[in-house]
Parts: sequence; structure tokens; C-alpha cells
Amino acid sequence: MASNAIEIRPVTPRIGAEIFGIDLNQPLSDQEFQTIHQALMDHLVIFFRDQDLTPQAQMAFGARFGRLHIHPAAPSVPGFPEAMIIHADANSTYVNGESWHSDVSCEEEPPMGSILRIHTLPEIGGDTLFANMYAAFETLSAPMQTLLRGLTAVHDGELLYRGRYTGNDAGRVYPKATHPVIRTHPVTGRPALFVNSFFTSRIVELSKAESDALLAFLFRHIETPEFACRFRWQKNSVAFWDNRSAQHHALWDYFPATRSGVRVTICGDKPY
Repeated sequence: MASNAIEIRPVTPRIGAEIFGIDLNQPLSDQEFQTIHQALMDHLVIFFRDQDLTPQAQMAFGARFGRLHIHPAAPSVPGFPEAMIIHADANSTYVNGESWHSDVSCEEEPPMGSILRIHTLPEIGGDTLFANMYAAFETLSAPMQTLLRGLTAVHDGELLYRGRYTGNDAGRVYPKATHPVIRTHPVTGRPALFVNSFFTSRIVELSKAESDALLAFLFRHIETPEFACRFRWQKNSVAFWDNRSAQHHALWDYFPATRSGVRVTICGDKPY
């Protein structure tokens, strides 16, 4: 599938596509924007190679898709609060995204999408997994789908952010929100599973024991291999994923090597 010079190559039948024939340092034409946006809707995560982007160019690309988001806790590139630093090395005690999640789902209006460029990476390792949350919903039984459609869940930033990025965040308040367990994608209209192990603390309508058991099942279900693709980074690769329909998991299998990049995130809307 191509638009002018743009070529789109699916990675798996369910999720992911690599896009060729575009320079993200250059402003997108309307046709290029429509092609890339449609590819994101169709494939949930799209990948670009050999994109030596400045933070300004990466932010300009992201801003084409919506207002840029500022992370509530993570460090950013000096002078560019919308450009979040992604970094792990021999001194790290954690990495960003080391379990299945949707970015900052604890906010009242969680991000629409995220654009990550990796500029420094280990010789081997550091892949990222992406999973299709439409498929996660669609493969559940009809009774389970009906149950989940009537439920809401609490997403709490406190679970992840407290003490994570700074040694002293006493008095800081992190986002907390309640969202439907099954959200409707505002563009495609498709239902997607919207709970994750980073932020989802409990299902509101159930007892604690019921909530814990159901969430444990759903978190395991999200890990189903057939829902996922695995992206092998190269220097200056870019991944652009839709947080409304996909989750991701960054593998930390490269310690003590260094992996660094910059993430630009696009604001979203309240799930319904």
C-alpha cells in the first residue's frame, strides 16, 4: 500500500507496520498526514527507520496530530518540556515501560499517542512489544464482554510515580482518574480493553477480591502472544503508537548497557 512515495509494510496480521519513503524532519503535506494517520488507525503502531530528528522536529511531527502533552513526573530535554527523556544505563534501577501499559492512563484525558525515537541503544536487546487491545476485547467470551462493558476502573499515578523520578516528591499530587474498562476508540468506533498493570488499581463496581481476581485475569490476557508484535530498534528508529487501542512493554534485557531516546506524547480525550 502506498501514497506517492510512502510505502506501508505490515509487521503482523494484527498489529504494527513499518513506513518507508518519508522524512520526518520535513513538514507533512496534507496527503502524507492522512496516509500516516490512517496507517496508525489501521495498524495501531507504526515504525520509521533512519530518522535523525532534533527534539524540535520530533515535536513538530507530533504537533501535527494534536496538542503536545507534558508528562506529570518524568524528566524532559532542557528547554523542551514536551520532550520526555527515555534513558537507562548501568546505574539505573528501573526502565520506562517495563510492564504492559498505556501511557499515563491515570489522567482524566489520557494521551492519544506517543512518538519515541531511540538514538543510543545496546548492540543487542532493548526491543519493545506492542499489543492490540481491540483483539484483547474481541477474543473474550460474549458473557465476559457484557460484564466488562458495565464496569469502570480506577487508574492511579501514585502506584508508579511516587519516588520514581526524584528522591523527594513529598506533597506532590499525581493524577488519578476513573475510566471505562472497555473504551470506545473516538476515531474507529471500535471497543478496546483499557486496563493495565501500571496504573489500574481496582474495578469500582466489584468487591476488592472480585476486582483483584478479574484484573489479574485481564492483565494476563493482555500478554497473549498472538495480540502482539516485537520491534527491534536501530539507531534513529521511531515508533508511533496509539495509546487508545494498543499497549506496550519495553524489555530490559540489556543491563548494564545504555539505551536512550526522546518521547513526544500527544494529548487525548476522556475515554467513553
